[in-house]
Amino acid sequence: MFRQLFDTESSTYTYLVGDEASHEALFIDPVNADVDLYIALLAEYGLVLKYSLDTHVHADHITGSGLLREKTNTLTGIGSHCNALPADLQLQHGDQLTLGSLVVKVISTPGHTSGSISYLINNSVFTGDALLINGCGRTDFQGGDAGTLYDSITQQLFELDEETLVYPAHDYKGRRVSCIGQEKAINPRLAGKTRDEFINIMENLNLPKPDMIDIAVPANRKLGIEALPHG
Repeated sequence: MFRQLFDTESSTYTYLVGDEASHEALFIDPVNADVDLYIALLAEYGLVLKYSLDTHVHADHITGSGLLREKTNTLTGIGSHCNALPADLQLQHGDQLTLGSLVVKVISTPGHTSGSISYLINNSVFTGDALLINGCGRTDFQGGDAGTLYDSITQQLFELDEETLVYPAHDYKGRRVSCIGQEKAINPRLAGKTRDEFINIMENLNLPKPDMIDIAVPANRKLGIEALPHG
């Protein structure tokens, strides 16, 4: 069971993954404005939400994880270096979560932010902003570091099977999915680029400050709401 959902306001992809036998489900990178839609989809497909996972503390929208925890019995999860202390699961590289018969493997992929992680489920990797389709996340805030991102992509993500599908947290041109082999071959920031060349590219992007960063980052460190962890 798989759905790729798109939030038009922030160009965020949210992913619904469910195990058909157990009816357990998870969301990756939910958006708070779309929580009612998520609840309706769970009911439509007869799924029980087990996890609400974020790839990092987003700067362009507010996460729906906190609201989902209020409305369901979900466990929230995020990278342990994100300083999002209300999350139930402080995830680290190599951690594994179970969703019925599915295994969710946590891959540490810092660089866009210091706490960014990716999730590998079967032959699909959910990369957040670390690896985008024909691009990658910026590295100029939240502890970002271009050299670290290069290492994360080349030493972690590019070591996956080339047929592994790449599902990012954002795309601004309507693209929905890529694969590891394609990104290794034609991603203009990475293909054939040395570490120093990549750092030079990232240090000269001159991107504007995200409109919502001053609101979204502190809110997302609280899962989008004023909340304390379960228990």
